[in-house]
Amino acid sequence: MSGLRLGILGCDSSHVVEFSKRLNHRDIAAEQWVEGASVVAAWPGTSEIVPDRLPGFVATLRGYEIDIVDRPEDLKVDAVLLEAQQGSTHAALAVPLLRSGVPVFVDKPFACSVADAAAMVEAAARGRAPLLSASSLRFAPEVQSLEVGRVLGAQTWAPASLHPGNPGLFHYGVHGVEMLYTLMGGPGCRTVRCVSTEGADDVLGTWADGRMGGVRGLRASARGYGFVAYGEKGVKATAAGTAWIYHNLLEVVVRVLAGGPSPVSPQELVEAVAFQECALRSSQEGGEAVKLPVI
Repeated sequence: MSGLRLGILGCDSSHVVEFSKRLNHRDIAAEQWVEGASVVAAWPGTSEIVPDRLPGFVATLRGYEIDIVDRPEDLKVDAVLLEAQQGSTHAALAVPLLRSGVPVFVDKPFACSVADAAAMVEAAARGRAPLLSASSLRFAPEVQSLEVGRVLGAQTWAPASLHPGNPGLFHYGVHGVEMLYTLMGGPGCRTVRCVSTEGADDVLGTWADGRMGGVRGLRASARGYGFVAYGEKGVKATAAGTAWIYHNLLEVVVRVLAGGPSPVSPQELVEAVAFQECALRSSQEGGEAVKLPVI
């Protein structure tokens, strides 16, 4: 293995293991390997989301001969994977790195507020540092291979379990939001409505050009990922498979952290957070339409 030397910040997500398997070529089929980078060090951090799982993830990384450090500043690496599950912690960890020019991938949720998202984007611009955040579901083969012409509207579905540390869609419904933004071709949403019950969220966004896109967040029903896309040349309804999503995401992550083009613009990074923030507010206001801020 050669290429970028990556460090992990925060180890309370199963992604730290799944990503390390593919990047470091450990405990996974060779067809899933991703070239161009390897994880060499990790800072465990703490966790308010799944504190009981963190020690096991750290132990697995030790078994992969990844150095476990005591402080974030002890990561002597080329780029960072920010994997802490709680989105509200991300800006404080990422901004100093980005301002100093360190490339950073921020795992979902990118942030839990527009202010934090904008701060990271501004820091990346100031430090001229590559910055990416993306759900792996953006890169599901079914999403990437969609051929229905221009998408005139879409509905995604995804699990949407809740946790106060990542309120509303931020905890898990973010996957549905990011699939939606991929299908709709990026930013441009102007208003969001969200109705929430114990078993589900129903979210509807209206884009500036009149197109509508929605997310069904699943809690009480059977779960999974998928979408309906309404295109100029056809309608496609399909489940989204997960066998290749980590591999496909990591190929993009390595390319972006090495200075390559990003499929997610700074505007889209912030707007996807605004969509979730406004959906939460709408749900608290009985499903009233909430205008997204101008990004």
